[in-house]
Amino acid sequence: MSNKSKKTIGSWNVLTVYFSHSGNTRECARQINKMVGGDLLELIPARPYPQDYDTVVAQAKRELQSRHRPELKATAADPADYDIIFVGSPNWWNTVAPPVMTFLAGHDLTDKAIFPFITHEGTGLGRSARDIADLCPGATVLDGIAIRGGEVNRAGGKLSEWLQKLGIAEAAD
Repeated sequence: MSNKSKKTIGSWNVLTVYFSHSGNTRECARQINKMVGGDLLELIPARPYPQDYDTVVAQAKRELQSRHRPELKATAADPADYDIIFVGSPNWWNTVAPPVMTFLAGHDLTDKAIFPFITHEGTGLGRSARDIADLCPGATVLDGIAIRGGEVNRAGGKLSEWLQKLGIAEAAD
């Protein structure tokens, strides 16, 4: 977790939390964190996912079908300390990856504002925002953004536009 000098948007404490398998979601998380400040937290499964694409796709499908929640390595961040949480995940089978589900289901996020950002290769947000809302009763899940994996290194403008549309970019300045 990085502790930047600017941890807030206005008077709100901000956390950008994400899981990344290929690095695309990590890059988006870093760009968002650079724009809004706050803390950055990577979700790391206790047992890493395989690197082989076909193998990880099959494993993700099994985990999602069985509602498996993989154990995560311990983190220092407590979501209770934050008001705004950016939640990043690759789109796996039209939803967020199981490590993100583990994190969301494992914390009371009542009264938190959650902004999903999803990386994909053509499937967009899928049902990720709805699934996040189901995992976080009492939280407010706001408009998310989908970034195509092959475009993450050029996504700064799109991310900035999204944050401005949400009214977050102005508050972060």
